[in-house]
Amino acid sequence: AAWVLPAPGRSGANASARIAIKDGRFTSVGTRVGGSPDPSARPLALSGRWEDRVVVPALANAHDHGRGWRQSALGLPRWPLESWLPTLSLVPGVDPYLVAAASFARSLRAGVTTAMVHYTRWQGLVDPVFEALAVARAARDVGLRIAFAPSLRDQQPLAYCDSAPVLAALRPSIRDAVGRRLAAPMPPVREQLARVHAIASALATSGLSEVAAFQYGPTGVQWCSDELLRSVAQASGETGRPIHMHLLETRYQREWADARFPGGIVTYLDRLGLLSERLTLAHCTWARREELDLLAARGVTIAINTSSNLLLKSGIAPVREMIEAGCRVAIGLDGMALDEDDDALREMRLGGALHRGWGYEQVIDDGALWDMAAVNGRRAVLGAPGAAAEPGGRIEAGYVADALVLDRQALVDPLLGDALDPSEALFAVGRAALIRDVIAGGRVVVEAGRVRGVDEVQITQALRDAVQTAIGADPTWADWRSSLLALGEDLGPFYRSGRLLTCCG
Repeated sequence: AAWVLPAPGRSGANASARIAIKDGRFTSVGTRVGGSPDPSARPLALSGRWEDRVVVPALANAHDHGRGWRQSALGLPRWPLESWLPTLSLVPGVDPYLVAAASFARSLRAGVTTAMVHYTRWQGLVDPVFEALAVARAARDVGLRIAFAPSLRDQQPLAYCDSAPVLAALRPSIRDAVGRRLAAPMPPVREQLARVHAIASALATSGLSEVAAFQYGPTGVQWCSDELLRSVAQASGETGRPIHMHLLETRYQREWADARFPGGIVTYLDRLGLLSERLTLAHCTWARREELDLLAARGVTIAINTSSNLLLKSGIAPVREMIEAGCRVAIGLDGMALDEDDDALREMRLGGALHRGWGYEQVIDDGALWDMAAVNGRRAVLGAPGAAAEPGGRIEAGYVADALVLDRQALVDPLLGDALDPSEALFAVGRAALIRDVIAGGRVVVEAGRVRGVDEVQITQALRDAVQTAIGADPTWADWRSSLLALGEDLGPFYRSGRLLTCCG
């Protein structure tokens, strides 16, 4: 490559460098092109000339849901999370392999080789175990490594309280439909845990666990009973399996938490035994400093989701306080990247622009920002044991060979920068459109912008056709969309009026 950036922001770039890979790991970095290569080596099938390549470590998506469709396709208002969540029911269930493969291919092409899949939207056409295996097969075929956290929830499906007062606050014309479709009883805790343990066992015996690691996925404290969270904490402690969960994403979750847990929601989680290095918490947008201190002390990873929080009007995470408290912070896309394109490089830059500090202060430097996007995110996905055994996020000997090959001519303006270290340009203009090739585990999985393992165009079109066919076959779809629009409007006054706090108090 013309340039190799082994640890962007932390070490200098190597010019005219050769990288060696064996058995899926980097073995040497920095040998200058023109030297004597290993005579047994063979070049990877990368696109273009080596003089036009800038190689950087691949990124990790620390929080996502594996949705294959774009939110804007629904044509709905840009609501807050509380009104937005019910709209997910508008997309009919289709082949889970298509949904996952479309999402994974887009993510891989945009520079992510390791991704968290908090699976909160089941397609429901097959048994959950078979659905989970279909998602894992999609990851294998695409060339992406994932953690699969099947969702667990057993309370408060409509708002952060019992459903009765919420339904009473809705206009009469939609109450029955909303209650029937969104407030049905949920399976008991024992049944849900039996299901996720069956999924974990199936992944382990299917040969797919190498590409799809298992995690417990309680959706969030407001959606999980004490019994469910306590059971997850116990199971994680006994098995060593990681946990992935949302926490304090919105101001209304903050208000609910303060009313429900006067002694503090993070202290409550600690009493249950949930706080440990095995836990990743998504968002923490409304976390307070004393809560962050406790999370840091317990070794919890926090996955911020900058674009998602902005698009859903959830707020801006207190990253300065997270860093000052000593928290391990990673970056997630949450299926809601700024341009709905899973661009992890742009997400990293957006987070840096918001959180690096103002004026001459420096809260986060480039090296710390890259660690959030590549190193800490990988740990959140693979869990502490996997991260220790398989170091990644760097181009160094012994590290897993995951890398992005960027177009040097597009990254650095030839007028000024032919001989300049491209590190500054990476943090200034880095984006998915600059990625030509992607290497994962020493294999070329994206070549010249095309995913090699699957036909992304064909899969995406098949997914669109399947969704459109299912919508066309459902005579109630248009009416349900109208009901969801009304529900989204009615939930606003419910939250703003303070009735939520009255209910949970």
